[in-house]
Amino acid sequence: MDKLAAVSEIVIVQEKELGETLTGFEARNRYAVNDPVGNKLYTAIEVGNSWLGRQFLKANRPFTIELSDSNDTDDTNILLRVQRPFAWYFHEASVTDTSGRLLGSLRREFSLLQRIYSVTTPSGDKSYLLFGRLLRPWTFEIRKRGKTVGVIRKKWSGVFREAFTDADTFSLEFDPSMDGDEKAFFLGAVFLIDFVHFEGR
Repeated sequence: MDKLAAVSEIVIVQEKELGETLTGFEARNRYAVNDPVGNKLYTAIEVGNSWLGRQFLKANRPFTIELSDSNDTDDTNILLRVQRPFAWYFHEASVTDTSGRLLGSLRREFSLLQRIYSVTTPSGDKSYLLFGRLLRPWTFEIRKRGKTVGVIRKKWSGVFREAFTDADTFSLEFDPSMDGDEKAFFLGAVFLIDFVHFEGR
């Protein structure tokens, strides 16, 4: 994940095929991870999941997202893996690196007026959380001990994409104090945020 360590912001663009847009059938999600000027850094692809599961469970389906530095994933080139079990509300996901080492996990917490995800590091540290304000539905702050150290923000994708597809674009801004593992973890968190709050909306 050397390319990720060198940037302070990335843009995650969900790629939709024309057939999915025209038919409405849910295909496996695919994303391009770019730097701020549009250079492609990584490709992230949803793997597994049956066609029926995607159609009936929609955004609640369990998923595995594999990220690589090529256009197609293969087992020798996986840099990051995000796994989410089935859930109706208390959504969670774990993020592991290329060797299977756990980088952290996040879990949605109950809140009536806010959107809050607790973050747990492999050592059990819970100093990070994701915080979404009720009146800013497209923005999630990354907070560390109450201080904002990053932002996940859904970006306007244009009239056609917003009206006729569920393809989303996100920016992820990092605090300079974050190390490569932390950046990789919050990149993985973007995929859970997309599924829970924007997929199929």
